[in-house]
Amino acid sequence: MKSIDLRLVPAAMLAWIGAWTATGDTAAPALAVACGWLAALTGGGMIALAALRGTRRGGRATGGAGIARAGGSGVVHLALAAACSLGVVATATVTTSRAATIEGLASGGFTGELVGTVISQPEPVPWGGPAPAGTASGAGNGTAGGDGNAGQREAAGPVRFMLDVRQVTARRVTEATRARVMVTWTPPSTEADGTVGTGGTHGVAVAGPRFGATVVARGPLRSAEPGRAESARLAADVLTVQRSPPAALRLLERHRDALMAVTEDLAPQARGLVPGAAIGDTTRLPGPLAEAMENCGLTHITAVSGGHFAIVIALLTGIAGTLGAPRWARVVLLAVAGTAFVALVRPEPSVLRAAVMAGFALVGTVLGRPAQSVPALAGTVIGLLVADPWLARSFGFALSAAATAGLVLLVPPLVSRIAPWTGRPVAFAVAVPLAAQAACGPVLVLLEPEVSLVSVPANLLAAPALVPATVLGLGATVLAPWWPWAAQLVAWVASGATWWIAQVALHASAVPGRAVPWPGGPGGAVLLAVATAAGCALLLACRPRGWPDAWRRGARSRARQAYRAVAGSGPGARGRRPPGSGRHMPLLTGLVVVCVVLGAVVVPRVATRSSVPHDWVVAACDVGQGDGFVVRTGQASAVVVDVGPDGDAAGRCLDELGVTRVDLLVLSHFHADHVGGLTAVLAGRQVDSALVSPLPEPEANAARTLDELASAGVPVRSAVAGSRGTVGAATWEVLLAGLSGTAPGTPPGRGTGGAHTSGVGANDASVILLLRVSQLEIVLLGDLEDAGQTALFAETRRRGVADVDVVKVAHHGSRTQSPALAEQLSPAVALISAGEDNGYGHPTDAALDLYAGVGAAVLRTDECGTFVLTVRDGSLAVGGC
Repeated sequence: MKSIDLRLVPAAMLAWIGAWTATGDTAAPALAVACGWLAALTGGGMIALAALRGTRRGGRATGGAGIARAGGSGVVHLALAAACSLGVVATATVTTSRAATIEGLASGGFTGELVGTVISQPEPVPWGGPAPAGTASGAGNGTAGGDGNAGQREAAGPVRFMLDVRQVTARRVTEATRARVMVTWTPPSTEADGTVGTGGTHGVAVAGPRFGATVVARGPLRSAEPGRAESARLAADVLTVQRSPPAALRLLERHRDALMAVTEDLAPQARGLVPGAAIGDTTRLPGPLAEAMENCGLTHITAVSGGHFAIVIALLTGIAGTLGAPRWARVVLLAVAGTAFVALVRPEPSVLRAAVMAGFALVGTVLGRPAQSVPALAGTVIGLLVADPWLARSFGFALSAAATAGLVLLVPPLVSRIAPWTGRPVAFAVAVPLAAQAACGPVLVLLEPEVSLVSVPANLLAAPALVPATVLGLGATVLAPWWPWAAQLVAWVASGATWWIAQVALHASAVPGRAVPWPGGPGGAVLLAVATAAGCALLLACRPRGWPDAWRRGARSRARQAYRAVAGSGPGARGRRPPGSGRHMPLLTGLVVVCVVLGAVVVPRVATRSSVPHDWVVAACDVGQGDGFVVRTGQASAVVVDVGPDGDAAGRCLDELGVTRVDLLVLSHFHADHVGGLTAVLAGRQVDSALVSPLPEPEANAARTLDELASAGVPVRSAVAGSRGTVGAATWEVLLAGLSGTAPGTPPGRGTGGAHTSGVGANDASVILLLRVSQLEIVLLGDLEDAGQTALFAETRRRGVADVDVVKVAHHGSRTQSPALAEQLSPAVALISAGEDNGYGHPTDAALDLYAGVGAAVLRTDECGTFVLTVRDGSLAVGGC
């Protein structure tokens, strides 16, 4: 068996640990000192080693020299690890010191003007939908795309991108700096160079500065979360393109735009998957399909990485070999094509990992010594972490490195164990996704506390379509600017391959019991890593010796006998017991032990969540006298509407529901019983965006809430009636956001005179949402009073919103209810959130009788506690009440 060179692995692991620690909060200085001492001790050890080696006499080593030889390898490895750790810490320290100016301005909340280069592809901010026409920032003021015509068409939705800042102007002082800042900007319909965004999530236009462009962005600075790659965040009020990208990047951008154009008329899955498989652009991937691919482990198809590089390099190598190109020409061709490919798909962490490893392979080819995969991977990790220590905290980089390590280390032994049963081609096909799943599992558990049972079968089924989808998609990308008709034909053929991938994803995601729950966090990751290592050790220790081959031969023989019997060819040969059939007992025993261990972990986890149906759609959280409602958008994601009063009730409810990501947080208004529990909801959860009432009343609550959202880095905007969007499997629409006096569109935290003088209260400024999910229509009425309910009744009649499935009754079931609105909505289920034995008398008999009178089943948190609604066989069902 060929040996594996693991000498660089300890240095890579220590470099990763050093980078992780150095990029944490205020950890870099202490770690720098520790690494300095380590380097000093290592240097002293090497000096002592040299002195011992000098004791050799007459060509024969003394005892001291023998000790030196024995410890020499360890000292060298220690020196390498110290150098790598010191390198990543030095880079982190220098980067942090360069960004000190930006970080200081952000911590003070100052407004700054930044000049820098766009170093990431602009992507839509997860508001879920475009901003209403005419509301885009900067239209007509000299900003990018400010041609004064933004109001004539729907503006693009907000986008975000990373800016490599070289200069900052704030407090009338201009300083040179070097920092990365995440910029959020709502562009008008066209960009400064006259181009229009080519697409966005669920059809949202993505218009923004081009990758590689130099821009000037102005707006308020906010601090970034510790450990993030960016030093600060900026919500740009004004953005101007100062200089276009270099010519080479403009050419590649032309290819990207042309590919999006030729795939525009394809089926929805192809509009998203053909660009995704070719260049990693998923902005047009339908939400349900994206969710399904995530659920069954197929997201690597649209995340450009080593597989895509392997396909491109193999294709170009084959072409160069066919043309008889010399080795130097092949190396130059592959180097240029690889660089262009990185620029085309954008230098994301997984792309960088694959590109650097490909560079190691090319260097090995030039030297006539093909690079080994494990040293190349370790060297890649070390080099990239020294260049950018924040990659240590990137899940994309971690998954890419783990998957590569799994393929390199596990595939050969797995093939040798599986091949006796299936033959080598099938064994290799099974071993690749199995190894990748085993290696990536502990990392994936940190993102989603579950273990997929369908990932390996889904990857097996999708694998035949991956190469055609990638090659044909890249072919369409190359042809699109020059021969659009040919590119469209090639893309249409590629859509056949992507159709198969989409069908595999959708069906695999819908398999009952497709995943088992698993403890989350670092503890769960370590537990899964230990269980995986134990399972792999047992599997690799039990080498099949003869009996699987005999079993295969016996199976084929019996199949032939059965065929002959059916065909009338006479009796078959007498079957014999395969030799060595008893040797499989150690393997079976080991598998039983692993199953028992997993059962001890999984069963308690399932039992703790058994009270919540796995297919819940809507949840009413028992937060006491307040509101807290959850509408599911994905396996562990949801829209959350209000967070209850002060305390952790809303957070505990989300934990019980398994919600780790809030796609959209809606705070209907700023009364304490609707926003008080915000801290617990933000803790330990990713909140993508927030939608708040346009009226900042009460002012103290509004200020505190907005400050907390800003500190957590959550993008916030005021609700505007008519705005809508899609998040995961749900679509939302704002039916009402205050009456005429609340000045819809007022930025959060900035009231208007009209809002205060018109007598409109915070209750009637509630954000009223219509949600559609799982064939349900849900209307949440906030705390609307008489005037608000009258306005909403008129709006629902105008829009034809009637006979909905679920209504959240206004103001905890107070006496103020509109019979006309209740009759118009005529819900099947009416939800009321109120505290048990509250002093307000909520819910009132009048409210209960009103909704019961229109045929609704009334469900109350003061009687049921937390409960959920599910959809089964097309009918609503309730769980927990």
